[in-house]
Amino acid sequence: MATTETPVFMSAAVAAPHNLAVEAGRNVLIEGGNALEAMVAMAATIAVVYPHMTAIGGDSFWVVREAKGRMHLIEACGPAGSLATIARYRALGHDIVPVRGPLAALTVPGTIGGWAMALEAAKALGGRMGLKDLLTNAVGHARNGYPVSSSETRALWREPEALRAAPGFAETFLFDGEKPKVGQTRKAEKLADVLDHIGHAGLDDFYRGDVGREIAGDLERIGAPIVRADLERYRAQLRAPLSLNLDGMTVFNTPPPTLGLASLLILGIFERLNVRVRDSFEHVHGLVEATKRAMAISAANVTDFDRMTRDTADFLEPLVIEREADRIDMRRAAGLKLEPAEADTVWMGAVDGNGLCVSMIQSIFWDYGSGCVLPKTGILMQNRGISFSLDEDAVNPLQPGRRPPHTLNPAMAVFDDGRVMPYGTQGGDGQPQFQAQVFTRVARFGMGLAEALDAPRWRYGARWRQPAPTLKLESRFDPSLVAALEKAGHDVEHTDTPYADQFGHAGALVRHPRGHVEAAHDPRADGGAAGI
Repeated sequence: MATTETPVFMSAAVAAPHNLAVEAGRNVLIEGGNALEAMVAMAATIAVVYPHMTAIGGDSFWVVREAKGRMHLIEACGPAGSLATIARYRALGHDIVPVRGPLAALTVPGTIGGWAMALEAAKALGGRMGLKDLLTNAVGHARNGYPVSSSETRALWREPEALRAAPGFAETFLFDGEKPKVGQTRKAEKLADVLDHIGHAGLDDFYRGDVGREIAGDLERIGAPIVRADLERYRAQLRAPLSLNLDGMTVFNTPPPTLGLASLLILGIFERLNVRVRDSFEHVHGLVEATKRAMAISAANVTDFDRMTRDTADFLEPLVIEREADRIDMRRAAGLKLEPAEADTVWMGAVDGNGLCVSMIQSIFWDYGSGCVLPKTGILMQNRGISFSLDEDAVNPLQPGRRPPHTLNPAMAVFDDGRVMPYGTQGGDGQPQFQAQVFTRVARFGMGLAEALDAPRWRYGARWRQPAPTLKLESRFDPSLVAALEKAGHDVEHTDTPYADQFGHAGALVRHPRGHVEAAHDPRADGGAAGI
């Protein structure tokens, strides 16, 4: 059992799933950097030391709140490449997008574009730290070596043979052809060179400079459907976050093509159920049933931001939320199904002494993404594009220039009493579910952050290649609660593990009106929180 006492810091803090990222962020805060600058340093470091979860060949989303209350959303989500057409994949004999290898590496990496936009915002808010200084920590770990984390050794390796066969994977991540062991030292010298180069040349070079040219050449060599013009066109976007007013607070999350709508709907529906007791049958059952309804709405409607046929805010109208809540039977489980969308991701948060708050998720989707490591640059490419369909009539068909559906959705809550809470988790389609469990425990039932993150969690849905959805439970739930869930018709899948990766790596910070900050991260991961 992890400690359930929440660390409290005088004025600023960071939280992340890897201690080296925590250290990088705290060092920036100590040196006078703001929360956005700290987050870029953390994002760079964790992209090196947690390669099964994230890389600079992936995507990210940022929810940012300025000290005076202005909210921003940075969408750093890359579109499908110019050669990524349904006709091309069908001609190659595929009925679905391959999950590993070059044809899975079909979307432009958006992460570096997100860093660039974050640093523009940081500068506008008084940030003065240089890019080279922010990347120094990451460059050092890549060049000198870093210890393999416990989490990496537990990675699921879905479709393992295809992963091993992906270009560059085995020579980059295996040790003498075998899976890594905890504490083994791995270097990433080509990646160190790229980070060092863009630290001097600027982040734009990743897309439109020397590094961009090398990336394009690498992608062509391995047979991925992204061309140099796709990289040159790419820029992250600044959008307005989605928001939902709840009793005593406003909660913010990410717009399409993400699961942000589902996360907000779950909280809105659950509030209408008037549950009074934490971790009771009503609490768990109510959230599970709200999850089913929210995820069904999301799956049927959410697509690329530019291709939505309805205003996303329509789904958050009180009448819609009331309707969905009224359809929940608080005594019986509904039979709604969820398509599996498991993913490996990192959520990180930062709050600085001026009150700037950041909630960010950075991802390559599956463990090690596509598995493809580009030969000249050492960049690991994501497989986010496997969320596309090769059916022209699907909600999210594969098309060049189209953003893929995303599970990423970092959240932030602003309370009427002046508290601000950045929070989030990794876990694919489990993200809205884990967010709801942690958030309701804290915001509705007064649980401390560390205690809420430590508490047992559940997950509804089907795993990859699992025939039907189940309600999966960590082993620490009260047996009487488990029995009540089974009696209500939930198909409960028991796990023997008290703290399991499949139930997410969550984290949260709370900035109080007087300036002190609570911060904590998940005992299921390899990180924590630190501050000043």
